[in-house]
Amino acid sequence: MASCSSRGTALVTGCRGFTGRYLARRLEDAGYRVVGLVRGPGTVDAPLVAADLGDPGQTAQAVAQVRPDVVVHLAGVSFVGHADVADVYNANILGTRNLLEALAGLDRPPRAVLLASSANVYGNAQAAALDEGVPPAPANDYAVSKLAMEYMARLWLDRLPITLVRPFNYTGVGQSLDFVLPKIVDHFRRGAAEIELGDTDVSRDFSDVRTVAEAYQRLVEAAPAGEVVNICSGVGYSLASVLEMLAGIAGYAITVRRSPALMRRNEVRSLVGSPEKLRRLIGPLPPIPLAETLRWMFEARA
Repeated sequence: MASCSSRGTALVTGCRGFTGRYLARRLEDAGYRVVGLVRGPGTVDAPLVAADLGDPGQTAQAVAQVRPDVVVHLAGVSFVGHADVADVYNANILGTRNLLEALAGLDRPPRAVLLASSANVYGNAQAAALDEGVPPAPANDYAVSKLAMEYMARLWLDRLPITLVRPFNYTGVGQSLDFVLPKIVDHFRRGAAEIELGDTDVSRDFSDVRTVAEAYQRLVEAAPAGEVVNICSGVGYSLASVLEMLAGIAGYAITVRRSPALMRRNEVRSLVGSPEKLRRLIGPLPPIPLAETLRWMFEARA
């Protein structure tokens, strides 16, 4: 990671994850010294500090060691279908609380703390484009854990400049095959004749991970304390339309077999957000069309 630190030190939890890797590079390019908080030991090529966020003592020690100027908290369970429900709640609520307690205990608190929630908190809310004023209606344990995290974080607003972000779906090179778009891209890259999917009529607001990383970096600099902000494009795509785009990129159509096992209970039918508040806070983001993102993923080296 880069050594320049004209903007100070940025602590990024989950820096080894999909989003964290892109965000770390983005923050470095913006002039931050990036330190990642990880569970395991560090490496020689990146400044890392080891701590289990489930352990308040380890977390406080790591935060005191780094003394960050800004913090982006990405660590936690990010997959809606994660099988261990206890892990979902422990990681997304208690881990976040331990981090906030440690940050609030510093003699010089950070000037910005960005916490990643999720657009899944909206559930099946009935609106063409969901803005931050839509009442949450979580429809699964993952969404409940994220909404509970948001409420818990508000207990620290008098001590920390917290911004809560609700990212809608996003994707890119390096995302786990547990997520549906990388799974579909992987099948096309391998030339698979068929793919098992759930409901292909569900609609999602898909962004490019590079756009999300830029939004996070710019929000860190704007530091709108106490705000909840959607991270989204405002455009919805069904999985059926994604399959059509990839058929055009790969040059063939794949056969879809609908699997009842992949039909989620309480499936959110449509999840499309309004990016108006985000634009007011940080200005417009250069759009990356979904077809371009899919081509990037399809052409990436395995």
